[in-house]
Amino acid sequence: MPKSSSGSYLGPGGLDLSQAFFKSILHTAPPSPTKRHTKISVIGAGNVGMAIAQTILTQDITDELVLLDAVPDKLRGEMLDLQHAAAFLPRTKIHASTDYSITVGSDLCIVTAGARQSEGESRLNLLQRNLAMFKGIIPPLARYSPHTVLLVVSNPVDVLTYIAWKLSGFPSNRVIGSGTNLDSSRFRFLMADHLDVNAQDVQAYIVGEHGDSSVALWSSISIGGVPVLSFLEKQQIEYEKETLENIHKHVVESAYEVIRLKGYTCWAIGYSVASLARTILRDQKKIHPVSVLANGFHGVYGGQVFLSLPAQLGRGGVLGVTNVHLTEEEAQKLRDSAKTIIEVQAELGI
Repeated sequence: MPKSSSGSYLGPGGLDLSQAFFKSILHTAPPSPTKRHTKISVIGAGNVGMAIAQTILTQDITDELVLLDAVPDKLRGEMLDLQHAAAFLPRTKIHASTDYSITVGSDLCIVTAGARQSEGESRLNLLQRNLAMFKGIIPPLARYSPHTVLLVVSNPVDVLTYIAWKLSGFPSNRVIGSGTNLDSSRFRFLMADHLDVNAQDVQAYIVGEHGDSSVALWSSISIGGVPVLSFLEKQQIEYEKETLENIHKHVVESAYEVIRLKGYTCWAIGYSVASLARTILRDQKKIHPVSVLANGFHGVYGGQVFLSLPAQLGRGGVLGVTNVHLTEEEAQKLRDSAKTIIEVQAELGI
């Protein structure tokens, strides 16, 4: 159907349909220049990318959502499938393309694209393939949206966030990895389940690497503002360290279990990333454990490395890192986690 010069659809006789439905108001003023139009681009239309897109749409987080992928037919199919739900969703413009120019002016770019590990493939070879892929993804995103916040979800997220930072040339506050935001949610759920309380009343963080060397901050767990470990000690309630360690082990193994059962994870990471998008675009200044440039925090030195730490997020990306208390044992585990990632990055040669 043809459009008028204003972009409205024209009927069979050349009638501007918007004029047929609505009468113009006299003496109108242009929209306020302070009105903020928001745009999110999701790179990668796989299971994770689409779960993120779907959650963002249902939670009315952005005015415009862009999907970008290398497979045009699947991409168009995903776009149409979402557009057909328009009557049941908040009004959001949905676009899709294989061309990076569609991402121009994005406030937030969420990168979910990445190579999957083949059977018997080394982690280093997988990283080399992801590095090659990111060389084709990050520079055009930075070129078309020089003021965007980059949010990396692809795994291994800490190393790929570092790679995205290097390739983009952005200041470190505008490059974030989804990190242990989801791990911490799993941790809170398991702690709440163990103690029979609501997970929203549990304050608990997993920090460090998003992976096997992550660190559970037992010393800072609180429920309703009450520090858990000191409460148990004062009440002379015995607790076994092994029980706590098993909860952390369950957190680490949770994703593997979901993958074993259904082949991939998507819904939990979709909600996790949507919560980060909301905090960033609405400048909520909430604290999330996400992957940030960790040099100088808690004795992490010896190389540039991205690790998850509780960070305050807003329109500028990372606004600050909270001065969370770590025991010496926890700090050492964090430094060990950093050392592991730095050694991997050194092998990549970037």
